[in-house]
Order: sequence, then structure tokens, then C-alpha cells
Amino acid sequence: MTVFDLPRRFAAEFLGTGLLVATVVGSGIMAETLTHDTALALLGNTLATGAMLVVLITILGPISGAHFNPAVSLVVCLNRMLPARDLPAYLVAQLLGGVAGTLAGWLLRPEIIRQTQPRKVQS
Repeated sequence: MTVFDLPRRFAAEFLGTGLLVATVVGSGIMAETLTHDTALALLGNTLATGAMLVVLITILGPISGAHFNPAVSLVVCLNRMLPARDLPAYLVAQLLGGVAGTLAGWLLRPEIIRQTQPRKVQS
């Protein structure tokens, strides 16, 4: 098994987390936009997320382990399958990838951002 250098693993975790989060957010937004059937929206979101996970794990798994989640990286580190010195890089890559993925998902429907802004309501 090839061991890749830390910058390459950082890039794989950033890209994988970003694409996964963009898929979850984007497919959720599109599902809610295209149908009012909650079960159908959930099915569409689940299928898109599952398909993306298969692709990401297949492509990026050999490079970084395909954690894509800080909790997974922490557990892998605690089990001594990831060096502790590499954990901060994994966590930063995943957090930055998550933020980038969220923004990318929102770009599918920019008007969704305006809907999430607080507004005055009467009680």
C-alpha cells in the first residue's frame, strides 16, 4: 500500500469533504425545490449522497483513507491508524472542505441564502 505525503492527503480530505457536503446540501435544496413530497425528497438526497460516497471512497480512499469527518479521523487516530501529528491537518482539511462544500451547494440556488436571513416577525 502506497503512503502518500501529508499535503496530498490534506487535499484529498478537503476535496472529498467538500464534494460530499456540496452533494448533501445541493441535493437537499434541489429535492425541496422540485417536490413537496418529503419521502421523495429524502430518497433523492439519500441516493445522491450514497452515490457520491461510493465515488469518493473509491477514488480518494487509497490516498487519505476517505475519512471526510473529523469524528472519524479522531477515532482512527485514537486507534493508532493515523499518526497524531497528522490529525490537525485532517481536521483543518475537513472543516475547510465542509465550509467550501456548503457554499458550493448554496450556489445551486443563490436565493436560498436570502431565505435563511433573519427577518423581523411579529409575535
